[in-house]
Amino acid sequence: MIKLFHAPYSRSSSTVWLLEELGVPYQLDVVPIRATGGAPEGYREIQAHKKVPAVVLDGVTITERAAIALHLAESFPETGLAPRFGDPRRAAFLSWLVYSDAVLDPAITARLSDWSYVPLGVSFGTLDDAVRHVDRALSASPYLVGDRFTAADVQIGAMLHYAVSIVEAITPTPAMHAYLERVRARPAFQRREQIDRELAGA
Repeated sequence: MIKLFHAPYSRSSSTVWLLEELGVPYQLDVVPIRATGGAPEGYREIQAHKKVPAVVLDGVTITERAAIALHLAESFPETGLAPRFGDPRRAAFLSWLVYSDAVLDPAITARLSDWSYVPLGVSFGTLDDAVRHVDRALSASPYLVGDRFTAADVQIGAMLHYAVSIVEAITPTPAMHAYLERVRARPAFQRREQIDRELAGA
């Protein structure tokens, strides 16, 4: 069985969402990342920086959200959450899968933290540029890879939900608003919401 190291209402929530989309059995191991000093020191043996998520599948540990999302989606190809090799949509899928953590997440963090930086001097640029890039894609099609929901939508959808509805770092464009309505209506997203609610209240 898949084991997910998770903290409610954290970056690992997107991995819970993905697992619910996959519809496969999994076990949650809750990590107290918000405790004084963060997660227990022994957790470094699983995740070097004591962060979540981390996943154990078939006895092998994998970390980093984009890597986890790709590995899980490709481990269950019958779900259709990852375009296969040879599919012309695969390039866009991989690009969006990585874009969430490489660009969108740090750009949101920079905005929330009021960082002063030279956009050309950092790898992720500005949040305004990221919003324009995402909006162009969502104005052209219902999902990031055309008319097909993929694991990339879990990654980007989770970040947009956080940025728009939780911390209000982004004012959604009409295309983003419609997209969020679509992805938040998915049963797997709603199950993830319930799981985090229950864990946070435990």
